[in-house]
Formats: sequence, C-alpha cells, structure tokens
Amino acid sequence: MSITREFLRHPMVTGAIAPSSPRLAETMTAGLGLERAARVAELGPGTGVFTESVLALLRPEASLTAYEINPRFASALRERFPDLAVVTTSAEHLALDGVDVVVSGLPWTAMTADRQGRILDAVTAALAPNGRFTTFAYAHAAWTPLARRFAASLRSRFAVVERTPVVWGNLPPAFVYRAALPVAVGRTRDGQPAAATA
Repeated sequence: MSITREFLRHPMVTGAIAPSSPRLAETMTAGLGLERAARVAELGPGTGVFTESVLALLRPEASLTAYEINPRFASALRERFPDLAVVTTSAEHLALDGVDVVVSGLPWTAMTADRQGRILDAVTAALAPNGRFTTFAYAHAAWTPLARRFAASLRSRFAVVERTPVVWGNLPPAFVYRAALPVAVGRTRDGQPAAATA
C-alpha cells in the first residue's frame, strides 16, 4: 500500500506524501501512559506506522480501535494487524467512551474549521477525564492560518497542551502536540478560561 499513491488520489483525505518516520512514531507515543492504558483509539492510522508503535507499548489485554476512512488503508491494516479493530469511517464518528489515549495522524490543515471542530469534540467526548490526546503537525506550516486555527482549537478543549521540539528525522520535519485533561470548549472544569503551554 503506497501512501504516495493515496495522496495523489485523495490529497485532502490522505494529507501526507510519505509515511511518518519511526522517529516521529516514537515521539508520538512517548509519555502518554500507553503501558497502563486499557482503551486506546487511533484516528487516521494510514499505513500503520503509529499503530505498530502503539501496539508495542500496550498490554495484551488492552484494546486499540483504529478509525480509517480510506478503505484501501483499512484493508491493509486488517491484514497487517489481524487482531486490530478497524472502523472504516470518518474520525468525527468516533463512538467510544472512557478512552485513555487517542492517537491521531489526521491531516488537520486539510480540513475545514467545522470538520476540525467536530472531530476534536468527538475526541474530548470519548476521552476519560484524565485522558490524553496526541497528534502532529508539519514544522514548515506551523505559522499558517490553518495551523494556528487548529492549535487554538486544541487549546480551547484541553487544560494542558504541550508541543515537542521538531522531529527533524521525518519527511517533512514535524512536531508533536500532547494534550491532556479534556475540558468543555474554551473552559476548564471550574469555569475559568483554559490554560495551555506552547
């Protein structure tokens, strides 16, 4: 399964022209408590680079559900990971609750603001109160209006948002957002404006 071919077929859905690197996958899955997680969801797994890293950290009894809209990727994921639950639908239809960690490889800057919001709302609704969310963005696009809009949306939905240093060993270079403690949109649990760190 070629991610480049799928990008050329559906650039607004696939979003990446090359698979994410093992270095980015390691950064994406570090510090999330996956070793202790019972229920995990992955959004937009694509060719399964992050999936492999997540599964390597999960306990045997933990569950991982992958939401992949591209039927070719979904089929390849089922073949590669026979025990993986793969749901072939948009991430905005995430229908789980009490999820400990959500890992996302979605192309946020290729989406409309409405769709971004619907997916992030589905993520915060699915997460447990102490749940964690991780996703990435390309460094070269970090200051575009679309990327800044996504960062603001993320900060409005989580009490804590951190950004890692750039992972240069990825094509193109990228950084990872790690978010924790989902909150009501724009507010913390005590009604105060959500705080975040860049």
